[in-house]
Amino acid sequence: MALLTKDGLERVIGLLQAEGLVDPQAVAQVQQEVLQTKRPLIETLLAKNVVNDEMIARATAAVMGVPYVNLRNVEMDQAVLTLLPLEVAERSMVVPLGENNGQLVVAMLDVGNIQAVDYLATLTGKPVRAMMTSNEGIRSVLGQYKGDFTGVAQAVKVTNKEVAQAKSSSNVKTITQDSPISKALTSILEFAVKSKASDVHIEPLENSLIIRCRIDGVLRKVMELPKAIEPALVSRIKILANLKIDEHRIPQDGQFAVMVSDREVDLRIAISPVVWGEQVVIRLLDKSGTAMEIEKMGMTGRALRTVISGISKPNGMILTSGPTGSGKSTTLYALIKRIKSEKINIVTLEDPVEYKMDGVNQIQVNTDAGLTFASGLRSILRQDPDVVMVGEIRDSETANLAVQASLTGHLVLSTLHTNSAAGILPRLLDMGIEPFLLASTLNTVIGQRLVRRVAEKRTASQSTDMQTKEINSVIGDLLPQKQEDVAMVSEDLGYNGLPVKNDTGYTLVKGVDDQKSPGGYTGRAGLYEAIDVDEDIQKLIVSHATSSEVMRVAKEKGTITMRQDGMLKAVSGITTIEEVNRVASDLT
Repeated sequence: MALLTKDGLERVIGLLQAEGLVDPQAVAQVQQEVLQTKRPLIETLLAKNVVNDEMIARATAAVMGVPYVNLRNVEMDQAVLTLLPLEVAERSMVVPLGENNGQLVVAMLDVGNIQAVDYLATLTGKPVRAMMTSNEGIRSVLGQYKGDFTGVAQAVKVTNKEVAQAKSSSNVKTITQDSPISKALTSILEFAVKSKASDVHIEPLENSLIIRCRIDGVLRKVMELPKAIEPALVSRIKILANLKIDEHRIPQDGQFAVMVSDREVDLRIAISPVVWGEQVVIRLLDKSGTAMEIEKMGMTGRALRTVISGISKPNGMILTSGPTGSGKSTTLYALIKRIKSEKINIVTLEDPVEYKMDGVNQIQVNTDAGLTFASGLRSILRQDPDVVMVGEIRDSETANLAVQASLTGHLVLSTLHTNSAAGILPRLLDMGIEPFLLASTLNTVIGQRLVRRVAEKRTASQSTDMQTKEINSVIGDLLPQKQEDVAMVSEDLGYNGLPVKNDTGYTLVKGVDDQKSPGGYTGRAGLYEAIDVDEDIQKLIVSHATSSEVMRVAKEKGTITMRQDGMLKAVSGITTIEEVNRVASDLT
C-alpha cells in the first residue's frame, strides 16, 4: 500500500467515515488500542475487520488523486499478462493491464514509488501509467499467470542468432544454450502445472514446433515455436532424463523430477522419432497428491454400493478397466484410502508410484533391475500382506499370480486396459486364466471413463427434441415415472432431484466459456459401471460367455452402465450430453 503521511491517513479514514463505510466508534476503539500496541493503524483496522483491503486502496487512491482499479474478480487475458514477466510482477507487486497509446498501463500497490515506475519503463522500453489497486487485487492477477513465456522468447532469440552464425560460418554444430533453453522448458512446465495438465506434447512439424497440453482430458495448443529451437529443447530434455542425446532413430523412455511453483512434480518422458524430427510426450505426476474420496470422484448409487461390498470381503479381486488416462489408478488409491487401517498390511506394486500414502507400503517397478510386476508380486506375497494392489495386469504371468494371491486369502486390486467392466472377463480368459478360478476369485469388476465437469458459471436451457429422445432411450427406464417417486429413485441412483421422465424436454446446463473454465468446463468426474460377480455371472464365466452377454445379465440385475451414468450426470447438471457422447458414445 502507498505510504501516507499522518494527515493523509486521517483523510483516508475520514473519507471512509463520510461515505458510511466504517463505524466511527469502531475506528476510535482501534485508535486507542494502537496507542498502546504501537502497531500501524491500517494494519490493526484490517486485522479487526473494521475495513477491508479494497476499501483502503480505493480511499487512498482518492486522497492521492490517482486512478484506482478493482482487480479482485477480474479475469485477465494471458496475452496481457505476457507484457510483464511473472518474476518482475511478484517482486515489484505490479501487474500489467494493457497498452494504451504506446503506454504500458499497470496496477500497483504503491503508485508513489517513482523508482519502480522508472524501472518498469526501462525494462519494457515504454512509458508507464500506474493505477492503484489492493494487495488482494494484485494476488488475484498473479494467480492467473499460467505461463511466463519470457524464457521461451529468450531461447528463441538466442537459438535464431546461433543458427544464423552457424550458417554464416558453415560450421554446423548441435545448438545448445543451457540457460535460455532451461528457462524455456521451465516456462512450458510451469504453464502445464498451473493449468493442471496431465501431459505435455512437443511435436515437430516441417517448419515449426508445436506445444500442446492435455487439460481435463483434451489436448490444447499452447504455443508454436520456430523449428530452430527443436534440437536444443529435445537435447535438454534428454540430458535431464539421462537419455542418449545422439540417438535419434529409436524411441527412448526416461524420467526425472522438477520443482515447479514450489511443488515437486514427477515427469515421465517418452521420445519417439517422427517424420519431421523427434516427438516428446511428458506425463506430469504431481507428487503433492490429492484428496481421494471415491464419492467426490463421481461414483455413487448402485455402483458405489457394489464396490464397497466388494472391498469389504477379506479376499478376492477388485479389477477396474478403461483406456489410458481414465482414472483407473486414482480409483484404486481411493479404495485403498477407504480400507486403510492399522490392522491390515497393504502392499502396492506400481509403475510409477503416482501418489504417496502414509501407512501403505509402495514398491516402484524397476524393469532394468529385474523388478517387474510378476517378480515383484512373488516377493510381495512373502511380506505377509492383507491387501495387494498391482498397478496393472499386463501379461498372463501377472494375471495368474494375482489370481493365486486372491485364492490364498488376499484382497487383490488391479487394473486392465479394456473398454468396459464386462470386457475384463474375456480378457482374463484370453490370458490363460482357468474359468473356474476366475469365477471363484472375482468380487467386483469396474469400468470407467472421465468426463469434464460443467463450470460453476453456467446457463440452463431446455433439451432439444433429439436430446430428449436420447435421454429417454438411455435412462428413461431409470428416471422416476411420477413425482412421488423422485426421492426414492434419487436415493437409489445417488443423484439429488432427478427429473421425472417426460417427452417434452429436460433442463440441461452449459458452462460459461472464460479464462478460468475453457470450453465451459472445470475439473473432471468419473463415469462408472460396477458388476457384482454373483452366482449368475460366475456361471457365465465358466461357460465362456461373451462380454455382451455378461453385461445383459448385469443390467437385468440393476447394473448402471457408464453411458447411463453419464446421462444421469448430464440431467443432474454435473456434465453435458456432448461430453458424455465424446467419451462414451460407443458404450451401451
